[in-house]
Amino acid sequence: MINEEALAAARSLDDCCALDANDPLRGLREQFELPEGVIYLDGNSLGVMPRATPERLQAVTREEWGQGLIRSWNSAGWFDLPAKAGNKIARLIGAGAGEVVATDSTSINLFKVLSAALQMQREDAPARRVIVSERDNFPTDLYIAQGLTREHGYTLRLIDDPAELPQALDAEVAVLMLTHVNYRTGAMHDMAEVTSAAHAAGAKVVWDLAHSAGAVPVDLLGAEADFAIGCGYKYLNGGPGAPAFVWAHPQHVDRFWQPLSGWWGHAAPFEFTPDYRPAAGIARYLCGTQSVLGLAALDCGVDTLLAAEPLGGMAALRAKSLALTELFARLVEERCAGHGLALVSPREPERRGSQVCLSHAEGAYAMVQALIARGVIGDFRAGDGVRPDILRFGFTPAYLSFADVWNAVEQLGQVLESGEWRKPEFKQRNAVT
Repeated sequence: MINEEALAAARSLDDCCALDANDPLRGLREQFELPEGVIYLDGNSLGVMPRATPERLQAVTREEWGQGLIRSWNSAGWFDLPAKAGNKIARLIGAGAGEVVATDSTSINLFKVLSAALQMQREDAPARRVIVSERDNFPTDLYIAQGLTREHGYTLRLIDDPAELPQALDAEVAVLMLTHVNYRTGAMHDMAEVTSAAHAAGAKVVWDLAHSAGAVPVDLLGAEADFAIGCGYKYLNGGPGAPAFVWAHPQHVDRFWQPLSGWWGHAAPFEFTPDYRPAAGIARYLCGTQSVLGLAALDCGVDTLLAAEPLGGMAALRAKSLALTELFARLVEERCAGHGLALVSPREPERRGSQVCLSHAEGAYAMVQALIARGVIGDFRAGDGVRPDILRFGFTPAYLSFADVWNAVEQLGQVLESGEWRKPEFKQRNAVT
């Protein structure tokens, strides 16, 4: 357990090293391939590669594909990979066995479940023609919703502040679509409370767990959520472009076809019949042939989270995450004052995900680039004229240390004090920010 008194008193690198020495999760770091001289604070965008992944992918390519060829769909269990990885993810998000599949991308899975939720409401409450979300939701979620509203004649209603949610949930709302942890600020919704309020108002709820799965405890069944999707390449460490995942509450899962009714979601795909018959349960949310290499890598990534189960599982990871983010926020406030940085993420632990976001009126992008040049990797998220530009730092407790936090703040302080972020080379925008 984290010593709260020692955490609150940490004011030096030695103090942080002492916290690391007493960290019961410190051994999890050995699962990852961490580059020398790098402090990686971007696991909320792309997780670190597990050391097991290259060997696993080599076995899949050289042995299973190279030698087994098409036989490996059966002999190596390729066909079962979406359910196998899904069952592992289910243990991290409060879902049951057989309720999650790993497949496709977050955007595609959102299209599936949002379509299903709208179809459900068209049958149960046809007068409800509004989808509610946050203006600050991740853009792909809003884009998918916009496409569906145009196709089916719905309206997308966006709120600017979570405090507006009770008033927004009126008799017109069919679906509430939210990201559990906000990608720009790290602010986290109370899933059970929000879901209950939406259900009381007659709306279904779709949760995006992209910044939650593997980072914070989630209890989909306990919250009585309706649908959820999430990302495989952030805290689940599945690699760039890893398959995402999809969940539907057991009471909903067999009610409807999802709209991308491909052959892998068929009840008997190898009967090759001309008419679609959906598989039972969550398997119907599959679509086309799966990426075996992507699923194999994701399976390794999820294993790095499950390795924490004997040490307290997601609760222990969450406790360390909160300690890391609290230490970072406090040290920035103490050691980087007077340079125009403002904390954007909530200070209240129950409202904060596993990231700390800072804003700056003019230099957020350049500051991030200057830090990256020093080996401290965070990322940048642009403002929109109302919301400020963001320096975003993700804290993955499985591989980050308290000494990493101290050293990252030390580098940030030097960037600010020296003014090196003002150099022209740090202001040149890359295609990916």
